[in-house]
Amino acid sequence: MRILLGSEIDELVARAQTSPRRRAHFNVHADAADPVQRFFVAAQRDSYFRPHRHAVKSEMALVLRGRFDVLMFDDTGVLNARDSAGQGSSGIGWEVPVLTWHTLLPLEDGSVFLEVKAGPYDAATASESAPWAPAESDAAAAAFLERLRTLRPGERVTAG
Repeated sequence: MRILLGSEIDELVARAQTSPRRRAHFNVHADAADPVQRFFVAAQRDSYFRPHRHAVKSEMALVLRGRFDVLMFDDTGVLNARDSAGQGSSGIGWEVPVLTWHTLLPLEDGSVFLEVKAGPYDAATASESAPWAPAESDAAAAAFLERLRTLRPGERVTAG
């Protein structure tokens, strides 16, 4: 048995603050071969999670701190659904079905969620990035992230 400490989550949040990606992970599972992948993710408000989908596994997450918006899209980048989970919302987490384009928007600095999905981890099939969304390293990513913040269901996402 292992007890996870609040101080470990505080350290994870501190790592996210100084990370170039503005987020940090803490794996609970032993390695990529584990049949159940479990990890905490701390994110700052300006962390960009490129929209993506999982071809073979769903994902489930519970918010421990802060708040996230979860956005789901069709194949062309039209927003199908936008829901909130965490402090100040009625949602406590999310489950994203296989082959569903989605992204997360941290709404507060230091937001943290626990994600659980089937293993083992395989980088070749873990996720597919949306072709209509810029890469994290792309100069257009910041403007795209800001557009996601105001996007409403039925609207197509664009970087401008």
